[in-house]
Amino acid sequence: DKNDLEELGLLKVDILALGMLSALRRTLELVGQQRGTVFSMQDIPAEDKATYDMICAADTIGVFQIESRAQMSMLPRIRPRTFYDLVIEVAIVRPGPIQGGMVHPYLRRRQGLEPVLYPKPEMKLALERTLGVPIFQEQVMQVAMLAAGFTPGEADQLRRAMAAWKRKGGMEKYYSRIVNGMLARGYELAFAEAIFSQIQGFGEYGFPESHAASFALLAYASSWLKCHEPAAFLCALLNSQPMGFYSPSQLVQDARRHGIAVRPADIAISGWDSTLEPASSVPAGGQAAIRLGLSLQRGMRREAAARIEDARAIRPFDSVADLARRAGLDRHDLQVLAGANALMSLAGNRRQALWQAVGAVPDKDLLRPTSPIEETPALRAPSEGDEIVGDYRAQGLTLGRHPLALLRPKLLERRFMPAATLHDYKQGQLARACGIVTVRQRPGTAKGVLFVTLEDETGNVNVIVWPSLVEQQRREVLGATLLGVYGVWQKEGEVRHLVAKRLVDMSDMLGRLGTRSRDFC
Repeated sequence: DKNDLEELGLLKVDILALGMLSALRRTLELVGQQRGTVFSMQDIPAEDKATYDMICAADTIGVFQIESRAQMSMLPRIRPRTFYDLVIEVAIVRPGPIQGGMVHPYLRRRQGLEPVLYPKPEMKLALERTLGVPIFQEQVMQVAMLAAGFTPGEADQLRRAMAAWKRKGGMEKYYSRIVNGMLARGYELAFAEAIFSQIQGFGEYGFPESHAASFALLAYASSWLKCHEPAAFLCALLNSQPMGFYSPSQLVQDARRHGIAVRPADIAISGWDSTLEPASSVPAGGQAAIRLGLSLQRGMRREAAARIEDARAIRPFDSVADLARRAGLDRHDLQVLAGANALMSLAGNRRQALWQAVGAVPDKDLLRPTSPIEETPALRAPSEGDEIVGDYRAQGLTLGRHPLALLRPKLLERRFMPAATLHDYKQGQLARACGIVTVRQRPGTAKGVLFVTLEDETGNVNVIVWPSLVEQQRREVLGATLLGVYGVWQKEGEVRHLVAKRLVDMSDMLGRLGTRSRDFC
């Protein structure tokens, strides 16, 4: 226990197990392989303009820390242009600064809407780097020492009390110490009470500056890689699942909208992990294509994939039966591969592959050495809709058309507009959107507001659902997989939302298509 360690005088070090560290390592290895040299974190150029342009546009799906809905709404407002801007960005979208009322004053000052003022010159020492607004735990400690006369030891005790007061209380004893100390040094009562309110806000989880800087380093590195090496970055993210804020389907959709080619799993090529196709298969200077790995196929076993790779290394497979025999696959393995369309090169379309998979399992005992001779029927290829349903069932994503591309004519009849069209709507314009629900969020600091992300064939729509509407239409907002939203378009600079007024569960239009959202509520 940390308190016991402290009593014994032992050093305590927290080591975070971050999935992004694995993804970054894999990305750097892939980039190095593509470039024919070792490529490491220190080779990423600092303060890259194109990277910051991408960050300011909130084009951050998949990157570290600044990929959440709240962060993506804040990015166009703060518009980070330097590394320290990213440090602030990481720290400011936290319950502490939000509850302490620090976000809007900082934004107004950064945007030049209000002057940066300090009640006394000594406050500049602690708060100048954040425009006079305390954002980090260290700044709160500095303010207590400079303005209220705390000793360094007392300031450290205050820090500990901030971290524990929601569980144990104990902040009240600091009220008179802080407020009276500041009054005695000539500060106004309103400023002193505001500082104490902000200190209490940090009890809701505020960041130390050193922690924010470490996270900002990973945020910048992952953003640079997404900007300049998007194929390697996506490939590494897929190989590091489960992690992060977005599902493989959303990551793949985003990459394809950025022009990255993603190719299906193929038993003749694919290994367990997703890979980059050889550079010779892409135009000079272009991004490599990504070949999906067998790890993305639901139900696929790693040991079976290893046997497939070993057998394929000896010689290519010439039939499904040859695959089953030499790789030692059972009916389950073959049906997983057939359902994922990974047997296309051996058996043709998904239906023919499933038919052959059933009969390809080697017989046991006396019949094992025999090879039955039977004619394979020519089965009609599945329709486009059936293929998409099969893709989602097998791997949770499709490389075909987005499901809503097939439904768009019916949606347009009901005046549901694509995300790309809504993007150009004006502030206050009535709007209708419909999409697959990919994310639901209800942060503790949002006072019951539910944030929903809808995905269609052109992009994402961010929906705000007020608490009163959540209560009225709880079944629709929490249960729908395809959600129609009637509302008002909200546009502030580059930040866009649809404020819901009425919700419609349109899940029946998806038929047998199974989709899953990531819910944080």
